[in-house]
Amino acid sequence: MSVSRRRAVAAGTGLTLLASALSLPAASAAPDTPDPAVTGPVPATTAVGDPAHGYPFLATDVDLADHGYVEQEFFLSGEATRYDADGTSDAEVISTGHEYRTRMVVRRPTDPGAFNGTVITEWYNVSNQWDQEVDWFQTHEHLLREGYAWVGVSAQRAGVHSGTGLRSWSPDRYGSLDLTDGGTVTDDTLSWDVFSQAVGAVREPAGTAPLGPLEAETVVATGHSQSAGRLWSYVNSVDPGGDVVDAVVLHGGGGPLRDAVETPVLKINSETDVAIDLLGAAQRQPDSDTLRTWEVAGASHGDWKLITDYGRLRIRDIGTAPGGYPGTPQTCDEPSGSRVPQHMVQGAAYDHVADWAAGGDAPPSAPAIDLLADGSVDRDDLGLGRGGIRLAAQEVPVRLNSGLNTGPGFCFIDGSSRPVDDATLAAWYPDEEEYVDEVVAVTGAAVEAGYVPADVAADPSWYTDVAELVQHRVESGLVREQVGARIVDRMHRALEAADDGDWNAADRWVRQAHTFADRQVRDDLASASVARSTAAVRGVLALTVDD
Repeated sequence: MSVSRRRAVAAGTGLTLLASALSLPAASAAPDTPDPAVTGPVPATTAVGDPAHGYPFLATDVDLADHGYVEQEFFLSGEATRYDADGTSDAEVISTGHEYRTRMVVRRPTDPGAFNGTVITEWYNVSNQWDQEVDWFQTHEHLLREGYAWVGVSAQRAGVHSGTGLRSWSPDRYGSLDLTDGGTVTDDTLSWDVFSQAVGAVREPAGTAPLGPLEAETVVATGHSQSAGRLWSYVNSVDPGGDVVDAVVLHGGGGPLRDAVETPVLKINSETDVAIDLLGAAQRQPDSDTLRTWEVAGASHGDWKLITDYGRLRIRDIGTAPGGYPGTPQTCDEPSGSRVPQHMVQGAAYDHVADWAAGGDAPPSAPAIDLLADGSVDRDDLGLGRGGIRLAAQEVPVRLNSGLNTGPGFCFIDGSSRPVDDATLAAWYPDEEEYVDEVVAVTGAAVEAGYVPADVAADPSWYTDVAELVQHRVESGLVREQVGARIVDRMHRALEAADDGDWNAADRWVRQAHTFADRQVRDDLASASVARSTAAVRGVLALTVDD
């Protein structure tokens, strides 16, 4: 069952997280949203990485063609309405007729038969004063495997007009973009209508179709952190009056929802978000017909996957690395970036929400992270947070992951992941088979509950975590470089096979890695650590095949 195509209206500004303002009158009428003019695909004028920047900012380095996908950029322009909204009441029109021009990036299947009908439309995060596609970085492997289309929308001034925004980054390519109506709008009150018009262009193109031959059945809006805050205002103040999107995923923030909200909303929060009440993340509400809240124990707001996937492109296009990026000076008090793979949960969230929006079952409810009376996270003897959605990295740890960290800059949201030495791991897990059984049991429970996808062994973290473990032991002199290279090579080959769904080939490669660890690593404790981890990956592969 597909949802009806719904026309877009818009609104919202501000982020006042008031839990008391939950039952308000129905949304007032808003102007019909006009169809924007869409031009493109905008051709690249230089190779990706060229200093002239004649390509889309943060153009993906994923081999899209290998997955039957294409990346294209479009410009959209028209007249937008300014709205006043605080997320706790209906949006009110400030003024109309403001000219704008912005861009959207589309990554989609080339074959309509490979498209699952759902478009994940991401509100670019501009906390760094440039467009950042956090939700793409976190879940692109899952989106590609499942046939989603992804669209990134530049809706806010900072991403276009700041000193590091699109216009400065590439005047030739982006110099015509304008989210200020010629400098007359000095805030982000146009952003909601711009986003609505972008959704309308995706859903019902009046001219150039950004999705090409694809036909969108369901549009899910998503945004992380600051963008989750914008979408919180959007769904509370705009969507009750407009039916703009079919569902919303608020990732890493977003306060209470009004009773007037009829659009399905799923909040997915890390341990960081709940611990510091980021953008209202700890202002909990009971699940309802339109709300689900998932909290992931041990996960961090800015985690290892984001740092590593985003870091490569940031270095290429901005010239600096994010904090905690491998090979750069570490400035936080603990090693940055939780390794708890919250992105697995996020992938499952999109699957559930797409089905929910199309008239299917609501996502399962999930346990909340346990908080003490003072609002801090309840922790066990190892310092690991209790409660919440629990993945194997938290329940059967080989690193001590936390949503918290201290230090300069963004350390407070990057979380931490402290390595555990081989002797301690051997004491915790003296029997390899029992360790594997625990990992498989926890992972199987998460699959059964619907918190991670059924093809859980396809996730890259199983393989990259082993590769990182091995590399650390090579650097420490515990594993010979040649042996380490063999193991890492087999894990990378296993990852490629798993991404293709070839579980037997993936298992063969991991089995070889396990054999190398068992027979060629001379340090007994290091050998046990690597063999234990590769055996766990084989167990998860078997779980996926059995499922």
